[in-house]
Amino acid sequence: QVQLVESGGGLVQPGGSLRLSCAASGSIFRIYVMGWYRQAPGKQRELVATITSVGSTNYADSVKGRFTISRDNSKNNAYLQMNNLKPEDTAVYYCNAEARVVGSLKYLEVWGQGTLVTVSS
Repeated sequence: QVQLVESGGGLVQPGGSLRLSCAASGSIFRIYVMGWYRQAPGKQRELVATITSVGSTNYADSVKGRFTISRDNSKNNAYLQMNNLKPEDTAVYYCNAEARVVGSLKYLEVWGQGTLVTVSS
């Protein structure tokens, strides 16, 4: 009913930048919250940043001042601009959305397949 596809991951040197994109598609009536989570090898998935439909944002302390989340409601897209990347940012980054589909009053939680970000020299 709702699909999320991430793009923009890759290999970057410490101090570098990457921009992740998340495109939502399907029978979407409204997306309330979109967010980015990450999972490093051997660790649990953790919140990176979220943004509501009116632009309220929330960040993990570890990325504040370096990462910026944004969204384009007209395209149902979300973005994560990552600057001053560190080796500890290496992880698979997942897009997440709370979406209401056409014809339903319920919000569904949807996950993308993930995109790998590797920060290494």
